[in-house]
Amino acid sequence: MPASTQPQREGRRARRLLAAAAGLATVGALTAALPAAAGESHHGKGGKHQDERSRYQDVQLLSFNDLHGNLEPPSGSSGRVTETQADGTTKTVDAGGVEYLATHLRQARKGNAYSITAAGGDMVGASPLISGLFHDEPTIEALNKLDLDVTSVGNHEFDEGAKELARLQKGGCHPTDGCYVEGKKFQGADFPYLAANVLDEKSGKPVLAPYWVWKKNGVKVGFIGVTLENTPGVVSAEGVKGLKFKDEVETIDKYAKVLQKQGVKSIVALIHEGGAPASSSYNYDCDAPGAGDGISGPIVDIAENVSPMVDALVTGHTHNAYVCTIDDPAGKPRMVTSAASFGRLYTDTTLTYDRRTGDIARTAVKSANHVVTRDVPKAPDMTSLIGKWNALAAPIGNRAVGHISGDIGTAGTESPLGDLIADAQLAYGKELDPETDLAFMNPGGIRTGLTYAASGSEGDGVVTYAEGFAVQPFANTVNLKDITGEQLIKVLQEQISGANAASPKVLQISSGLTYTLDLTKSGAERVVADSVRLNGAAIDPSATYRVAMNSFLAGGGDGFTTLGQGTNELVGEDDLAALTDYLTANSSAADPIEPPAADRITVVR
Repeated sequence: MPASTQPQREGRRARRLLAAAAGLATVGALTAALPAAAGESHHGKGGKHQDERSRYQDVQLLSFNDLHGNLEPPSGSSGRVTETQADGTTKTVDAGGVEYLATHLRQARKGNAYSITAAGGDMVGASPLISGLFHDEPTIEALNKLDLDVTSVGNHEFDEGAKELARLQKGGCHPTDGCYVEGKKFQGADFPYLAANVLDEKSGKPVLAPYWVWKKNGVKVGFIGVTLENTPGVVSAEGVKGLKFKDEVETIDKYAKVLQKQGVKSIVALIHEGGAPASSSYNYDCDAPGAGDGISGPIVDIAENVSPMVDALVTGHTHNAYVCTIDDPAGKPRMVTSAASFGRLYTDTTLTYDRRTGDIARTAVKSANHVVTRDVPKAPDMTSLIGKWNALAAPIGNRAVGHISGDIGTAGTESPLGDLIADAQLAYGKELDPETDLAFMNPGGIRTGLTYAASGSEGDGVVTYAEGFAVQPFANTVNLKDITGEQLIKVLQEQISGANAASPKVLQISSGLTYTLDLTKSGAERVVADSVRLNGAAIDPSATYRVAMNSFLAGGGDGFTTLGQGTNELVGEDDLAALTDYLTANSSAADPIEPPAADRITVVR
């Protein structure tokens, strides 16, 4: 189950300050050039130059991350990237969609006999209806057609648990929903999912392959795949049941030694963890004014500590775009890349392989992010794939479930849509138990807003099942738990302290619950304890309150350990059903739902 897109680490993951300077370069390149002989190998002809050319071989590494099943072009801000112009101004560019991604990747591979395509995790999970409705089989089929060679797992690969991930890898029809195309068994992924730091608790072994080696004409490049160690904090407890998640650096170093012993000295780490660049522009020069100065967050610590045996890091998770060099423990620059999310960008990295040493000449590594623009021809095979799955999804996705009078968005500390979802879960909770008092919703579980303008032929103001699915695609249940008033205050304090101190996660709250969040204070004191009211009455520390929440929060996700300690749990039905039923029961074409005012939390700045 998702948390915010940027969960923060406790302990050893130190955050670095963002650099103030922003540059315009689109290419990140390590500062020195190849030795003279290597330079000759690229440009000379005949004799000695011919011999040198055979020593060095450029290997193209195309990479992307966090696709999240976005087969069709994502809409709104999710389907745009920001580009800095030569004069310092910025513009947005429409981007994404696998029909265009396929075309761009195929064009990029032309003329590159040595080309590898890799991904940094979260290929599936939190997906739009066309993929999520079918347990992401459509996305796996699309990735097969994209000729993806290898990917790491991400946290969202565990949304439905390790057994379902194994099915996506190996194939076979869904154990409950069966085969979606009559007479056709799902074939699974043609590419390996790597999960080096995800261990089965009983056997102590990785649940999937820890590494994979690409080989061609004597050139060997090894890939090690890991997801963030904190995956249990951002996935539902059921999804990670029976699994252990190990430290990323220790795991990568372990398997780098294994690869070295096998004679594989060129190594790339695929890491589903990332950072935050100082600029939102995809072409920001991360190395201005100095290597790595323009990025902060968990990936910096990882990059600074992963063994120098690793030559490049392909990252993800934070949905940001960057091409940076960060010094390894030996003080040598190393490329670290991320291609935003939803298939809007891809990264093209040149790794110069030294046949004499079997290693990458790191001083020659260069990399750049490229926009998946929509001004190229659509890949016909992807158009056909989308059409097939859309035809299967249409009868379900096009069904009207409610009506709204205007956009209900996700912006703000407290968002209108957050209020609506919390109200829907409170209403559903009262159906399960009339004594239900309030509801909490985690902000990271709300994937997009509801728009008034029609997305298809349904008409303005009509909310379809597909649109509701896009908001809450995780198949959580709505659960009820008892907590004391003292615990309720502590839950609110956990939003901005402890695991969430560096990156607050403000819960969305149901009608009747109010309080003041004073941002001029620090830590837990930001929640003004004596301001917390339920239906106008102060919270009684010794009283018991019945709380509705999704199963992710009920398991203590997003750092809300106190919710995990709640008692007398009652497990309800799907959270999406709670939302769609609420919309149906409380709206009509003549009387649509008004966007909530988002005035339950008073924020003092």
